[in-house]
Amino acid sequence: MSFDEMWGQVRSAATARQHSSMQLNQLPTSGGGGGGGSDYTVTSPDLKAVGNEAQELFHAFETGAFHAGATTDTASTSLDDDGFKTGSALWTAWDTWRSQAEALLSACAHIHNHLEDTNATHAKREELLATNLSVEKLDKHFK
Repeated sequence: MSFDEMWGQVRSAATARQHSSMQLNQLPTSGGGGGGGSDYTVTSPDLKAVGNEAQELFHAFETGAFHAGATTDTASTSLDDDGFKTGSALWTAWDTWRSQAEALLSACAHIHNHLEDTNATHAKREELLATNLSVEKLDKHFK
């Protein structure tokens, strides 16, 4: 089978999945709308667990990432003063490490905060949808 044939099958399958009906976590699909099983689900506890892991990595890395900074500065300055080019190389290595460590810390904080917000937003929307659907069912009986 050629790449184009395989790609066409994948696109057809994806299009078919996009046109299947929506199913809320708490409410089963009613009627003949399909709504078959999904091979990808993420629950709020999953999101919270990943967010907590990111937060733990942040705190563990934050305490250990920068402890060598003052010593490295002293060593690189001393080497430079003694005429060794290794001093500036050591400082460059430290500066690169510091920059990358800060980027990792920022990413961990961003992941944690985003997943916490996603978890809270999802719970609020889920509650709102469930409430709205319940009210619609009640309204049907009073019409």
